[in-house]
Amino acid sequence: MIHNKKDDSLSRDERKVRDAGFKMWGAWAFTAPIIVWMLFEMSGRVWPSRFVFDLGMIVLATPVMFWLGKSTLRSAWIAVSHKNANMDVLITLGTVVSYLTGFASLFSSLANYAGVAAMIMAFHLTGRYVEVKAKGRASQAIKKLLELGAKTAKIIVDGKEKEVPIEEVKLNDIMIVRPGEKIPTDGLIIEGQSAIDESMATGESMPVKRKVGDEVIGATINQNGLLKVKATKVGQDTFLSQVIKMVEELQGSKVPIQEFADKVTGYFVPVVLGISAVTFVSWLIFPDSLGAIGVWAQDFLPWVTPGLGALTAAIFATVAVLVIACPCALGLATPTALMVGSGLGAEHGILIRSGEAIQTMKDLKVVVFDKTGTITKGKPEITDIVKSQKSKFEDRELLRMAASLENASEHPLGQAIVNKAKDDKLELLPVDKFESITGRGIKGLLTIGNRQSTVLIGNEKLMRNFNIEIDAKIKQRKGELEDEAKTAMLVSVDNALAGIIAVADTIKDDSVEAIARLKEIGVKTAIITGDNKRTGEAIAKKVGIDEVLAEVLPHQKVEEVQRLQKEHGIVAMVGDGINDAPALKQANVGIAIGTGTDIAIEAADVTLVSGRIIGVVRAIKLSQATFKKIKQNLYWAFGYNIAAIPLAMAGLLHPVIAEIAMATSSISVITNANSLRRVKLD
Repeated sequence: MIHNKKDDSLSRDERKVRDAGFKMWGAWAFTAPIIVWMLFEMSGRVWPSRFVFDLGMIVLATPVMFWLGKSTLRSAWIAVSHKNANMDVLITLGTVVSYLTGFASLFSSLANYAGVAAMIMAFHLTGRYVEVKAKGRASQAIKKLLELGAKTAKIIVDGKEKEVPIEEVKLNDIMIVRPGEKIPTDGLIIEGQSAIDESMATGESMPVKRKVGDEVIGATINQNGLLKVKATKVGQDTFLSQVIKMVEELQGSKVPIQEFADKVTGYFVPVVLGISAVTFVSWLIFPDSLGAIGVWAQDFLPWVTPGLGALTAAIFATVAVLVIACPCALGLATPTALMVGSGLGAEHGILIRSGEAIQTMKDLKVVVFDKTGTITKGKPEITDIVKSQKSKFEDRELLRMAASLENASEHPLGQAIVNKAKDDKLELLPVDKFESITGRGIKGLLTIGNRQSTVLIGNEKLMRNFNIEIDAKIKQRKGELEDEAKTAMLVSVDNALAGIIAVADTIKDDSVEAIARLKEIGVKTAIITGDNKRTGEAIAKKVGIDEVLAEVLPHQKVEEVQRLQKEHGIVAMVGDGINDAPALKQANVGIAIGTGTDIAIEAADVTLVSGRIIGVVRAIKLSQATFKKIKQNLYWAFGYNIAAIPLAMAGLLHPVIAEIAMATSSISVITNANSLRRVKLD
């Protein structure tokens, strides 16, 4: 089951932290005596003798190098054997060269840097521990999500209540959820009503009322009222499992800028090896000229020791170059920011599938909104029934026929007609030869009394296709209804216009605010709809949308998105229906409403769990904040290396100071990434 799999993964992460901690503390256990012993040497007293001191440095450094630092050496060996050069190659070269000077010092006047090798490795292992722990903290988003899930469920078995582990809940099991308890898994309320705290899923703090027939999300909290919930999704199909999957996908993905950084790093390490070789040779050839720099700098850099032998000075500077240039910070710059950003997004009900979307959203020029279910609530209601002058049908009979035909359709506007007929207790008529005509309407045969009648419901294009005359009065009334942002559907019976049924879909509470805030940050907006232009313009006027794309057939949505991309550049598409999926894929960023269809969500790069389009603004802010941190991290990592390498080449950077600076660089990058947690998205 999914929980067991994730628990295993997390325990591996915990073992990595524990192992890294053991290596770090073990390294310092051997390195601390080295530091104390070297302080005696620096004071001018070599205790008890030079030979014992040099041998002692080797003895203490050996376990740090070849036991605790073994993984670093192995990583370097594997990289070199595959003709690659990674950051461990630089550390290995620097420490091994330093360590070998210990043996050379026993038989020559060469300075002993074996203790320095141990110190460099200890600082390196400390940096690795901080990195592993930081990555663990960043991936806490997944751990927190896992902890949200209920561990057990109370289900009805043979008429009795039984508590079982969550893994044993099956599809269609009836779960009992009492006030204050978590809903064990995704399901459908079959009895009771309550206010549900859905903040873990949507990021919205206000509880939501749920009643019989409403869907509920596993791990949300039932605040009041006893509920009976039928399990509709279990295991890896649940909402929570899908959230975890999307967060993992993002954390494992690469931002386009990271690919650039990877390429640079690929060249960077070989270049550093070349620079270190040049440094070594230069100190051997020009010891006096380079040593003069040390004489000048010794007043303000206390670790600089002029007058070293040429070979000692060459090794000193070369080791410093190898250590300071280690691009550990580069490897952390993007992943840590992505991990923190994905966790922050999940907390606010914004699920981002790919790193590319993170980089793209900040540059959006246009956001295109589907109308029904996105700008509007997607729960339309009948507002008007208008008879034509020649119609022989009363309003109730016209509604009954329209509802009978629409009952075979799944369109939300049609469902509004069906719901009204059911509320009015009208008996629906049998339907034969039902046909959906894309972008126009529906057609079918209804049995009325002892005869069958052909009924059409749709727009003017549908009526024209069947040569049905629309009188001037109906046209005028239809225009008036559309000016009020109502969808006016024409109904004909046996090739004669019977009337109009008008349906209105209410605008979402946050639509006006979301559009206004998008305009504030310089993003244009458009609405795309299959409705006529007049209705689309009425909705657009109410919410403040810039452009209306009306009477767009499902397959034309992709073409409209392509046109906007050519005209404006980077385009996001926001939708919730099956017919939005191709356009979501075509857009530079596809944003699915979490209350929509699974196909739309699967096709999208971003999912807004709550269904509120203010989430689009939050997603853009999250993108801007995350990418800003990525850029800051990369600039810091590159800049620090570029600035420090010349100092190391000139012999002005002690190898230990270089390692401390390198470790500090990594910690700075991690700290900067974690500061994302303080970003306000509202």
